Amino acid sequence: MAKQKVQYVCQSCGRTTPSYMGRCPRCGEFDTMVEEVVVPETAVSTPKRLSATSSKPQRLPDITADGVERLPLPLAEFARVLGGGLVPGSIVLVGGDPGIGKSTLLLEIAAIVANQHGNTLYVSGEESTRQIKMRADRLGLQANDLFLLTETNLAHILHHVEDNKPVMLIVDSIQTTYNEELKSSAGSVSQVRECASRFQELAKTSGVTVFLVGHVTKEGAIAGPRVLEHIVDTVLYLEGDPFHRYRLLRSVKNRFGATSEVGVFEMAEKGMVEVPNPSEAFLAERQANAPGSTIAVTLEGTRPLLVEIQALASATTFANPRRTANGIDYNRLLLLSAVLVRRVRQPIHDKDLFVNVIGGLQIKEPAADLAVAVAIASSVKDKPVHADMAFVGEVGLSGELRAVGQLEDRLKEAAKLGFKRCVVPRIRRRSGEFPAGLQVIDCRTLHEAIEVALV
Repeated sequence: MAKQKVQYVCQSCGRTTPSYMGRCPRCGEFDTMVEEVVVPETAVSTPKRLSATSSKPQRLPDITADGVERLPLPLAEFARVLGGGLVPGSIVLVGGDPGIGKSTLLLEIAAIVANQHGNTLYVSGEESTRQIKMRADRLGLQANDLFLLTETNLAHILHHVEDNKPVMLIVDSIQTTYNEELKSSAGSVSQVRECASRFQELAKTSGVTVFLVGHVTKEGAIAGPRVLEHIVDTVLYLEGDPFHRYRLLRSVKNRFGATSEVGVFEMAEKGMVEVPNPSEAFLAERQANAPGSTIAVTLEGTRPLLVEIQALASATTFANPRRTANGIDYNRLLLLSAVLVRRVRQPIHDKDLFVNVIGGLQIKEPAADLAVAVAIASSVKDKPVHADMAFVGEVGLSGELRAVGQLEDRLKEAAKLGFKRCVVPRIRRRSGEFPAGLQVIDCRTLHEAIEVALV
């Protein structure tokens, strides 16, 4: 019997090597190479070649640009992230950390679609139908047209889809599904690629909306080859701190809507509940007139959000002061600390700094720099910031404040929540740009903004 040929595949980037390597030569990640049996080309199913008359090119002016038909969803936050609703024939990949709520959210969506649009098939390779039923009872879901199936064999899943003819198919998860025509184990690069391609073919030929749940690596990226994200139409990430009740559903790729769109949910006893006004929820427990607390007007996708940023400066007992960042980039905190010492002359060289974004939100844009820097200065001076003041602006290395995008939308959100003043970078004003009832204080430098902000 001939010995099977094996290769080693990186689970992070898909790079293949003939021998094991502790570190992937392409992405540089450690301990991501797994052994995989090399499958002959004849063993891999390929789509049938289309005949020459099955399609023909069309002139650009002859093609109609009608909008994509969507199936409406009453869950507004979920529909917002998708771009307005479910697109028939689309394939969506949903990723997130274990236990973050992916299965709970998709089960709720499945029940809604089954009640409003017809048969829905929920396939699980990790839970039994009894376990899913128990979750549905806990969430109070009732759907006569929702069908549950425990199966990992791709051929059997496709057979049930053909018999059931669902409007939507949910596969939880793609890493547990396998094609018996391949010799490799479930979750391998070849299995994930082949199964995803078959589900894509199913979606495009039958019009079924397919949702695939994907496992994530320790770095938070979806496990498996990058081709998996290229195959699907939409990639969604469910983010959040397991110790906080809020979850963010973020769109990082969407062929039918805006990318970087965000929906906010709250993990409650009855499942994932949408939060229609996230800014109000993030500020609900804010303690006004507390030193080290500021309000940043950040942007998640196209949605402005107001979040509380807290900073604490305390005398250090170490030779090198600590810098701890929770919710913002650590390197950004180091940059702002250096600017405060060098440009604003704040005595923080002998103090530990702790910065926290309330609510478990992760802020990646530099527009929150001003709020973070003012919060640190407030804690160092032990002086509170004006309770009715919000902050927008990027801080440069020279201590200057730089403009950010969509300032008008940010200011409207601040005014809607009752804030009376907002500190922004000095810009050329245009008539009608700023909302009425909100005093806009423009500052050129960080030092000037700190002097204005502190009581």
